[in-house]
Amino acid sequence: MGDPIVLDGKTLAKATEAELAQRVARVVERSDGALPVLATILVGDDPASATYVKMKGNACRRVGMDSRRVTLPEATSTEELLAAIDALNDDPAVQGILLQHPVPSQIDERVCFDRIALEKDVDGVTALGFGRMAMGEPAFGSATPAGIMRLLDHYEIPIEGRRAVVVGRSPILGKPMAAMLLNRNATVTVCHSRTRDLPAVVGEAEILVGAVGRPEFIRGDWVREGAVVIDAGYHPAKVGDVELASAIPRCSAYTPVPGGVGPMTIATLIAQSVEAAERRIGIAS
Repeated sequence: MGDPIVLDGKTLAKATEAELAQRVARVVERSDGALPVLATILVGDDPASATYVKMKGNACRRVGMDSRRVTLPEATSTEELLAAIDALNDDPAVQGILLQHPVPSQIDERVCFDRIALEKDVDGVTALGFGRMAMGEPAFGSATPAGIMRLLDHYEIPIEGRRAVVVGRSPILGKPMAAMLLNRNATVTVCHSRTRDLPAVVGEAEILVGAVGRPEFIRGDWVREGAVVIDAGYHPAKVGDVELASAIPRCSAYTPVPGGVGPMTIATLIAQSVEAAERRIGIAS
């Protein structure tokens, strides 16, 4: 087996932004100069969340969009956050709404996610959006798995008929990832903390997605020869959920950490925001 393909999300994200900038310019022209707006809601003062929100704002500006940052205090109640979401839902200048995860523990995050209007759910976090996506109906997909699908398609990785294993079942990553792969005719297994003989299940994967949120939890020697390895994890030591150093010699393609999935998450969020803006004014994307 030759050298594996590096699924370079950083380079693809940059190319995606260049294409999106042209689409944004067309939206602005058709909107009498009004810029599309992505509103980001940050509750509390978590430094990592603040960094992510800043990165998303920077990405908006790179493609010519506007970013509206709504910052709420740590003590914000569910009702107060719902009121902020309602105001953005009702604002015709706002095309997309992002509620940064996680929110403080006193807030019912699921209720707040589900308050976001479907047409503005550009991060793909609502239960309605997930249900529509899983049923093959139009909806914005959760940004990270949707970004992974863009990466697989760009590198022409075959999906139909292949055995895919997703390690992790979170509502914004593992579950929508499994649904997207299933919609593309993969045979999908979702693993979790109660999966028996996890190494053997992982070893069956032709497409392996690490989405468990634990550093290098998936051992390299579990990986099947020739597998495509998608590592959706990122941890402070700049490692993902897969023990990549020992997995790379065994796989046919892989996402680096960093520089693989992460940049595609933000690029997909921005792409879906642009699509929302196009839909609002009747431009076919």
